Amino acid sequence: MTDETRTAIRAFVVENFLFGDDSHPLPADLSLIDNDLIDSTGILELVSFLEERFAIQVADADIVPANLDTIDRIAGFISRKQAT
Repeated sequence: MTDETRTAIRAFVVENFLFGDDSHPLPADLSLIDNDLIDSTGILELVSFLEERFAIQVADADIVPANLDTIDRIAGFISRKQAT
C-alpha cells in the first residue's frame, strides 16, 4: 500500500464525488459511505476506476464496505489483489 495509490484514489474521489473541490479534508480513514460521499452508483464507478487504473479484477463478492469504504481500505484491497 503506497502513498501513490492513496493519492490516486483520493484524486478520483475528489474529482468524481466532490466535483473537484479539494478544499475539504479527506482523511484516509473517513467513511465514504457513512459520510454520503459515495452511493451505490458511485461504488460501481469506483470499481471501474480501480480495475482500469490498477489492473485488478473486482469480483461481486469484493464489493463490500470492508474493502471499499475508506481510502485506506481501498488501498489495502488493491495491495491484496495485486499480490495474488
